Amino acid sequence: MPRPQTWSDDERRRFLDDGVLIRRGLVHGEVLSRARDLVSDWLAEAYDPARLTAYTDRSFAPELEEHPALLALYQQSGLAELAGDLLRPARTAPVTRAQIQIRMPHSAEQPVKRMHVDGVSCPHLEPRDLRTFTFIVGVVLDGGATADAGALHYVPGGHHRMADYFATDWVLGQPAQTPDDINNQDGTALTAVPGDVIVMHHLVPHRVGINASSTPRVMAYFRVSHAQHPDLALRALSDPWLEYPALAALTRPGTV
Repeated sequence: MPRPQTWSDDERRRFLDDGVLIRRGLVHGEVLSRARDLVSDWLAEAYDPARLTAYTDRSFAPELEEHPALLALYQQSGLAELAGDLLRPARTAPVTRAQIQIRMPHSAEQPVKRMHVDGVSCPHLEPRDLRTFTFIVGVVLDGGATADAGALHYVPGGHHRMADYFATDWVLGQPAQTPDDINNQDGTALTAVPGDVIVMHHLVPHRVGINASSTPRVMAYFRVSHAQHPDLALRALSDPWLEYPALAALTRPGTV
């Protein structure tokens, strides 16, 4: 087992400002190769091109979401410890499934996602459905490290704007996910290689685009929630540190 993982004070303050943290090369060895091979085999043997939009909206390889090789990316790499450290002393809910997102190379048919936050006014959900979480962890399994290779694009610091939007200009059930000033941003690309990890606050707006490379861009995502998230979810949309007790303390005057 890898040694326990923690976040430094500088990283915690960066997360307060940007809403995003990156750990390079955290996942490696057999843990990474088993998961990558599993998804590659699924692409070769089970991928159905007719379901491309459904996969993109929800998850590729949905039948594998509870596979031990995918869950090991979170449970056996140090990610579970990092997740717990970010919320301490609060507890995280168990993570029991993975989401696979693939940007197919040179695919004009694959939908391009606009800036959004997950689980709020999603096109494939009823408008009043709220399927949020506390933060997301993404592991790069395959693909290039360039902005036009199907990379995730996010808005650093966008969680502050989104919290204000949810507090003042949004009601549960409306179709708009993000305000116009967020929609119009290109975002910062996650230029990363297999084994790199991104941790992103739920309120950070993000999108994905066209993969102009010759290799599928494959990401495994894990949605991490505060143990009491169902009771806190609606309030957490406008209070970004409600579920982060130690980080909330850092926002008090004289501590940052």
